[in-house]
Amino acid sequence: MPLPKIKDIKHFTDKEIKEKIVELKQEIFDLKLKKATRQNVKPHLFKHKKHQLAQLLTIKKESNYV
Repeated sequence: MPLPKIKDIKHFTDKEIKEKIVELKQEIFDLKLKKATRQNVKPHLFKHKKHQLAQLLTIKKESNYV
């Protein structure tokens, strides 16, 4: 599973970006909770979710400067 590309999220509106940021933060929290309770977790999902979150935050910051 390759890392998500930033060009895939460039067309999102500000509202969609904010919703996706909240959703990703919740997913990362859920992954951490599963890891702490010793449930099965795919470790690569941490990297993918954090990478996608960073991309969304970058897009959000760029749109604020325009």
